[in-house]
Amino acid sequence: MTDGATRQDEPAGTEPVRAAGCVLWRRSPHGDDGIEICLVHRPKYDDWSHPKGKLKRGEDALTAALREVLEETGHRCVPGARLPSVRYLASGRPKHVVYWAAEARSGSFAAGTEVDSIVWLSPAAARDRLTQPRDRALVDALMQALHTA
Repeated sequence: MTDGATRQDEPAGTEPVRAAGCVLWRRSPHGDDGIEICLVHRPKYDDWSHPKGKLKRGEDALTAALREVLEETGHRCVPGARLPSVRYLASGRPKHVVYWAAEARSGSFAAGTEVDSIVWLSPAAARDRLTQPRDRALVDALMQALHTA
């Protein structure tokens, strides 16, 4: 896999669920020249993850990623570098999620049924809070993308 994807075995002949998301970040409001990463809490799964969701019919991945960030976090953002894709099984079906780095620009969070809270954390704290190990590699990819930009 040349796109940096991680993957578990996918059943042959099963079309993957296509999804997209962002590793949403902002400059630290504490004036320490650092950044903070936004994680979302999904009560249905009781997990912490990056904002993401399924593509709508005919929707391109980047449009879906930006829509999902707005829906789940209430923040508008500016997309940056493409990050590695992630492949895994979800409820027995293969899922392929493409990600971008995205800088938060404006907005405010309102809790909903899909996402009941968000947190802004340092990269190290975000890595520790993420539920799925596969999501931790995206924090590393974001940091690498920001340092090479």
